[in-house]
Amino acid sequence: MSKGPGSWSAAADTAGRVALGEASTLTDTYRRVIACCDALDARIVEAGAPDEPTALWPDGALLADDQGVLDSFVDASAARITARHGRTPRRDVAASRALHDYLWSVGLLMSGAWYLDRRVPRLAPRDIRVDLATGTIGITPAQHFACLPDDPAAGGADARIVGHEEALRAELRAAVVHHMGPLLTAIGPTVRRGPRALWGMVADDLISGVWYLGRMLGQEERSVRAATELLPTAVPPFPGGADFRRLTARDGRRHPTRTRLGCCLYYTIEPDRACLTCPRTCDAERLRRLEDEA
Repeated sequence: MSKGPGSWSAAADTAGRVALGEASTLTDTYRRVIACCDALDARIVEAGAPDEPTALWPDGALLADDQGVLDSFVDASAARITARHGRTPRRDVAASRALHDYLWSVGLLMSGAWYLDRRVPRLAPRDIRVDLATGTIGITPAQHFACLPDDPAAGGADARIVGHEEALRAELRAAVVHHMGPLLTAIGPTVRRGPRALWGMVADDLISGVWYLGRMLGQEERSVRAATELLPTAVPPFPGGADFRRLTARDGRRHPTRTRLGCCLYYTIEPDRACLTCPRTCDAERLRRLEDEA
């Protein structure tokens, strides 16, 4: 019998890593997510591929367990911001941006498998690596996943079957919490935020990843519904839900929008270009940008 959400364990993580030379059921799904999401800087790292130097290509577990590696992660973020924008960020800003990039990218890879194929991967922190020079995310596809009874792969040894759509959404929420929790604990003091604000960032990036994927596929309305069903309201430890609303443009078109639960501090880097869903961005400015894009 399948275990309920939140039942991830170290043993399951070990079992879930891809065996040498064995392709994951999810590999093609990740490739599709990466191919259609221009803003997602990620690549597949197949099991058995030659290792990159750990100091330059650390995995998610090292980020959470080794303060020196975490410091390098933040330093690399600061260096990229300085090179790109010509200004040196505060350390908490560099840490917040590094965390945001990780949460959004990894969350999109996890939720993308759910959105496209109704499968929730058991993705362990050590299955994710970060290229400190570029910020590129490397993913070694998890072998084990949760799915619905009618999934063509449900009969395989890799599959853990859950009974219905809400149970699968619960699996995704649990998988994200399991993966992100250690990193939030480690980086929280540098970001200078407490647990509620940190989990708000996770919720924001999980929701925005699903929304972005839907837009890239020409399925914005479907993705808004999916994100709302995934987080209809606060589901601990997530402090709030998707909470989409509509803005009506001059041409009568109604645009979905939401206000982030927290702030990723991008406005400190480009004060005139706060994120479209930032609490600092008023509805008039949102509509102006949306109309310009249209």
